Amino acid sequence: MSQSLPETMKAVGLKTYLPIADENSLLDITLPVPKPQGRDLLVKITAVSVNPVDTKVRSPKSKVEENYRVLGWDAVGKVVAVGDDVELFQIGDEVYYAGDITCPGSNSEFQVVDERIAGNKPKSLSDVEAAALPLTGITAAEGLFERLEISEEKSKGKVLLIIGAAGGVGSIAIQLAKQIAGLKVIATASRPESADWCRSLGADLVVNHQQDFTKEIRSQGMQFVDYIFCLNTTAAHWSAMADLIIPQGKICSIVEPEANIDLNLLKSKSASFTWEFMFTRSMYKTCDMIEQHKILNRIADLIDRQQIKTSLNKVLSPINAANLRLAHAEIEAGATIGKIVLSDW
Repeated sequence: MSQSLPETMKAVGLKTYLPIADENSLLDITLPVPKPQGRDLLVKITAVSVNPVDTKVRSPKSKVEENYRVLGWDAVGKVVAVGDDVELFQIGDEVYYAGDITCPGSNSEFQVVDERIAGNKPKSLSDVEAAALPLTGITAAEGLFERLEISEEKSKGKVLLIIGAAGGVGSIAIQLAKQIAGLKVIATASRPESADWCRSLGADLVVNHQQDFTKEIRSQGMQFVDYIFCLNTTAAHWSAMADLIIPQGKICSIVEPEANIDLNLLKSKSASFTWEFMFTRSMYKTCDMIEQHKILNRIADLIDRQQIKTSLNKVLSPINAANLRLAHAEIEAGATIGKIVLSDW
């Protein structure tokens, strides 16, 4: 390490998995500062955001951790030390990333992250604006361009339905689909304010997923849609998706179903179904891990060229257990629009 670093750091962690209303569900703690190895960066964190995955991991269960577990899978900060094999960054670089669900999370003053899943922070954004982007940006880009195989050259003018579009992933997916791929975007949202949010990001049509949106879409003269990106209750919308997808079309979901889904509904259409889980590459150390570095750099470039914008909608400060409990509670309430970011220690 080329500079003096503290031995300990502030963090927020848990040992027991409790309801978020319990003050012990997330605790302010002190931990040793980790040391980077291999292709690791050591990042001094200035802003983090909270995602549904945080609340799912923290949700009540009987398991008790022997050591404190740190959550958090979105961060912005500055590289303060590097492992011996780092090639893509140097000390002083500003980075943003979603991290690896199998490793300690970003709710700490310092974090180690593999350089292949980190990107250069958008130059035109503040730290809090950039912190809203990594997990949702990677998920949206992988879901659209890799899982659904949407092509910027061949998909222009086709129709994409995004179910549950007002959240973090949907906010980026609307923009990428509209601005980059040239698709016609149908978004679902259940409240006037979330519908307005989707329209402000470029959605061509907004329908209510708590009502019969199949009927509403068909009333607009569209019998089928070419692609479906499901970000909300897969099982509840499965029949509607199977009905709406065009023959030989593609459906992708990020939400594990609460009940079994009948894949036979897709057979006569030769339609395909795929999952998107943005931690797959880091969890399995796939040979193409570096694709997430490339995705983040591309999103930063699109941001800096003002082709897409951040999905930041609320900022809490400082980063501590009390504010993280507030953010978790808001996400669990199911009415979040855009992203919640926490800044500064």
